[in-house]
Amino acid sequence: MHARVNGFQMAYEDHGEGTPVLFIHGFPLHRKIWRPQVAALRDEFRVLTPDVRGHGESEATAGVYEMEWLADDIAALLRHLQCGPAVIAGHSMGGYILFAFYRKYPELARGLILVSTRAVADTAEGKANREALAQRVEREGHQPVVEKMLAPMLAEASVHTIPSLKQEVENMMREAALLGLAGASRGMAMRLDSAELLARINVPALIIAGTTDALIHYSESEKMAQAIPGARLHLLEGCGHLPSLEKAEEVSALMREWLREQSSK
Repeated sequence: MHARVNGFQMAYEDHGEGTPVLFIHGFPLHRKIWRPQVAALRDEFRVLTPDVRGHGESEATAGVYEMEWLADDIAALLRHLQCGPAVIAGHSMGGYILFAFYRKYPELARGLILVSTRAVADTAEGKANREALAQRVEREGHQPVVEKMLAPMLAEASVHTIPSLKQEVENMMREAALLGLAGASRGMAMRLDSAELLARINVPALIIAGTTDALIHYSESEKMAQAIPGARLHLLEGCGHLPSLEKAEEVSALMREWLREQSSK
């Protein structure tokens, strides 16, 4: 399905009925990272999985994709669907979007699920690396992103256990628009530090991370869990940066149990 929001065509899937749960994927992927969770949750919840602007099947636009801009897109989709408040889940960059969303639209969030992400802003070195990647994408296409991110995205154990996973993730990376990759890379570099926001989050929060994540160390999740009042933390042994696919059944079960608890309150 597609919806025209904020001047572009956003692709999304909408399955099930009940409490709405909206999943935001990370960079440089798309909504299919949540495929196992859609299948596991759609019988009990309304599961929404959009493609972020410039990723997957969503239209790309020029410019820097500020996290606040991408949060506006999510809010516009919820309003287009006349849906909300919703539980918002964000993976990696999706977590950065989630923080921007909660800062701007707290009335649209009834709960947060943070997966393999962090609250702090990039260091000066991190910002420079994102700009360098954006420039390489503009010159060379998708290959620099694949070279930089594919290997550290997945735990070695996951690659051996799920032989098709590495190719599946590479395909997702190559399906993003070049404008989207460059725009999102620059947008992540300029994102606000959300560490100060954590103590002010007043909705339930579930935090999930892998203990062998080579892109965002799980200690960042521990820090968020300590700072967000009442947050629940789950660390997945031997899992890399992509728990929704690497530990699909375990992640789906964790989410289902937690969502049932929130729905019963």
